Amino acid sequence: MPANLIKRDVITALAARAAGLDQSGGDPRLKQVVNRLLADLMLAIDELDISMDEFWRGIAYFTQAGKQNEFGLIVPGVVLEHFLDLRLDEAERRAGLATGTVRTIEGPLYISGAPISKGEARLDDGTDDGEVLFMEGQVRDVSGEPIVGAVVDVWHANTMGNYSHFDPAQAAFNLRRRIETDKEGRYRFRSIMPSGYACPPGSQTEKLLQAMGRHGNRPAHVHFFVTAPDYRKLTTQINIDGDKYLHDDFAFGTRDELIPRVERITEAAEIYKLGLNKPFARIQFDFSLTKEVAGAPATIVAREHAEAA
Repeated sequence: MPANLIKRDVITALAARAAGLDQSGGDPRLKQVVNRLLADLMLAIDELDISMDEFWRGIAYFTQAGKQNEFGLIVPGVVLEHFLDLRLDEAERRAGLATGTVRTIEGPLYISGAPISKGEARLDDGTDDGEVLFMEGQVRDVSGEPIVGAVVDVWHANTMGNYSHFDPAQAAFNLRRRIETDKEGRYRFRSIMPSGYACPPGSQTEKLLQAMGRHGNRPAHVHFFVTAPDYRKLTTQINIDGDKYLHDDFAFGTRDELIPRVERITEAAEIYKLGLNKPFARIQFDFSLTKEVAGAPATIVAREHAEAA
């Protein structure tokens, strides 16, 4: 069929009626959003001459993606999660908020309730013979003062690119911990160097990316929530320098400020001092939190997470 078959005022009227704008009841905000999305979608269908076959293939795709619980992968894969971060960055800038550590995407694999400890923790359970990683740093405010009692909630994949809870071969909360900073605002943990991962083979996410000529790989990374009373929650991650996909992350999670130097330690004395029998890696990374301000855009997001068994 030819494009642009329907007049814009007809589309506008249809969207408004479907969204209930001519009715007094309902949620005004929901009606506003539905009206805009419906109008934009109908305009796209008309202007792009999207066929009925194409439309219903799209519906079937979303239905299957929902059944497989893949929207948590699709959203970052089509840059929407990164876009939300960019909007929040700009909203904070316009609100005059001081800039702390750069945020980036949360991803879909967080589990709440990880064990908590003071000052330091070991994340891995010793069953994965990966490269030992020590990571440490300080949580400070934007003026450089340490924040005592901040909570560094950390999680990452194993050397196969898999996360505990979603990978039944791993123990509960493996590679997941919460660390409360000490009197100098410091945290420290021992773990293993994570690997990147790819979208599940045959998944709806992989099919979509391949249809757009893209891959579904992520570079190795470590996720963090960093929180403290009266401070804005930080959602971020560090990426492991040197990874093949460091600047080609399908989820658009890489930000230059979040690529710390990885120091490889090979000296026998240093290895022995830590009770190891092989070289290890060390990363130093400090977090900077911004004070909470009344009326500022929220950084605590009401988002559904998988629950620990």
